[in-house]
Amino acid sequence: MAKDYPGPANFYQLESRRQRLTWILAISSLCAIFYVIGAWQNSSIPKSNHSNISKVRCDDISDSTALSKNSLHGATSLQSNANLDFNAHHQLDLKNTSPSMENFQPCAMNFSEYTPCEDRTRGRRFERAMLVYRERHCPTKDELIRCLIPAPPGYKKPFKWPQSRDYAWYHNIPHKKLSVEKAVQNWIQVEGDRFLFPGGGTMFPEGADAYIDDINELIPLTDGSIRTAIDTGCGVASWGAYLLKKSVLTMSFAPRDTHEAQVQFALERGVPAMIGVMASMRIPYPARSFDMAHCSRCLIPWQAHEGLYLLEVDRVLRPGGFWILSGPPIHWKKYYRGWERTQEDLKQEQDAIEEVATHICWKKVIEKEDLSIWQKPINHNECINSRKVYQTPHICKNGNADAAWYKKMETCITPLPETSKDVDVAGGELRKWPERAFAVPPRISMGTIPGITAEKFEEDNKMWKERVAYYKKLAPTLSRGRYRNVMDMNANIGGFAAAIDKYQVWVMNVVPVNSDQDTLGVIYERGFIGTYQDWCEAFSTYPRTYDFIHADGVFSTYQERCDITYILLEMDRILRPEGTVLFRDTVEVLVKIQTLIRGMRWDSKMMDHESGPFNPEKILIAVKSYWTGQATK
Repeated sequence: MAKDYPGPANFYQLESRRQRLTWILAISSLCAIFYVIGAWQNSSIPKSNHSNISKVRCDDISDSTALSKNSLHGATSLQSNANLDFNAHHQLDLKNTSPSMENFQPCAMNFSEYTPCEDRTRGRRFERAMLVYRERHCPTKDELIRCLIPAPPGYKKPFKWPQSRDYAWYHNIPHKKLSVEKAVQNWIQVEGDRFLFPGGGTMFPEGADAYIDDINELIPLTDGSIRTAIDTGCGVASWGAYLLKKSVLTMSFAPRDTHEAQVQFALERGVPAMIGVMASMRIPYPARSFDMAHCSRCLIPWQAHEGLYLLEVDRVLRPGGFWILSGPPIHWKKYYRGWERTQEDLKQEQDAIEEVATHICWKKVIEKEDLSIWQKPINHNECINSRKVYQTPHICKNGNADAAWYKKMETCITPLPETSKDVDVAGGELRKWPERAFAVPPRISMGTIPGITAEKFEEDNKMWKERVAYYKKLAPTLSRGRYRNVMDMNANIGGFAAAIDKYQVWVMNVVPVNSDQDTLGVIYERGFIGTYQDWCEAFSTYPRTYDFIHADGVFSTYQERCDITYILLEMDRILRPEGTVLFRDTVEVLVKIQTLIRGMRWDSKMMDHESGPFNPEKILIAVKSYWTGQATK
């Protein structure tokens, strides 16, 4: 057999293999050497016990708050003992763009109850006719204050709901004036270091419960058909407070006037309320919002200015909704001496109100003793035909019926959506409460909100149920009665409010006036309440009136419109000591916020999005620290 000898071709193949092996060994050796050198150069950096996203620890939230380190560690995207930090991922950007921290100082104690847009000193610059001076008049840029509103000395955490309905700490709202002025009417009493709210009112001194029972005998309050109500001139909101027992949610409003702090008392009790007044501007709610409206000796001249104020109630009242009037001039034959008015004057006033109500197509349901009730028609088919008989007021021809931000009232009837049949409810019929909360609202099912379909509505509900479940892991106290008054600064279609309604909270759903879509009407159709707001201005409430604020995308929206510092200062004003804020936004925006709120005595912590660490949207949870002002000598 012939032997194989290494010829020229085989020789070159072997040589090539030797060279390749030599190169591989050389490269491997170099890599090993550089690795050792690199490890030696970085040997001064301590090794992390966790993943590399936690090299720099976030500031822990104070143990004195509801959000302790232990209550924040349950996020699904984190190891159980890891603290989130984003500095390692954005280190260069932060060095170049992060603002320097400003330490905000406390304001003087005379600002303790400061309401920027309802400031009485500023209000005196405006005319008194039609109470224009009591409307919103916000400070100019030069008048803005850049300090923290102090809580009064001795401030305590408010009572928990439902105890708060009946009690409030005296030092939280140190005003005895109402307890003296309204002593006979049982509005409020002082008992040692606390206020007691017996549940009385001007026209129901024996208590709101009995008064509401009287109303329930005349119209249905318990079958779920009446869910949203508005109380004009609410006092300390006992009517709204006791209606909650019947699952009726009331927007109570009253001006900041001689009855010191009545809206502040309402909110301290855990009852929805706003500073507001029937004057020359529309009240800040969309058309067809409320199932019921109420005035108990609210002193609003309903017959004046061609029925302007009754026409405004008609605008915000749902088709088929009820208007309840008690007090002057109702039952004037019994009360005219106590009201110190003549019988002729009171009869003339009631006749004028009756005439306006008839001209705007309302029907009187009943008048029984101290109560008189009217009902708005379910559509305007008959009302349009009646214009041949009643030439005034006419049906409004142009304009957006929902527009209510600095919009003048009009002496015309706000038209209802057209219906083909006389038995149809204009704008669509609503489901009864509680099914109403998750049923597709008529404004969506009828396609009046561009881009929002029934399918997207269902998806939004699912998303917010998941988000709120995640929020409970970040802040377990959310579901344990720690919070009562909640605000959603950018409510969209009310998904957040619907998802947390099972807890003992109520939500002020705010729709910014610069939103792409006006969705506040949808929120009311779901059986929740809210208002319009421009966050470049102050909100119409007293300081320290909310326990929990939800800010979803607010600062991305407003950072190009106004200085976000003043939005944060406004949030600090309305947030109670040890109250919580949950921000949702991009990391860059949240880093700016976190820098600013450190100077406001807030503790904060950055958390991952519920979908995990790779989502660019993050969550910042912040807690306002407890501190009070110094007593003035």
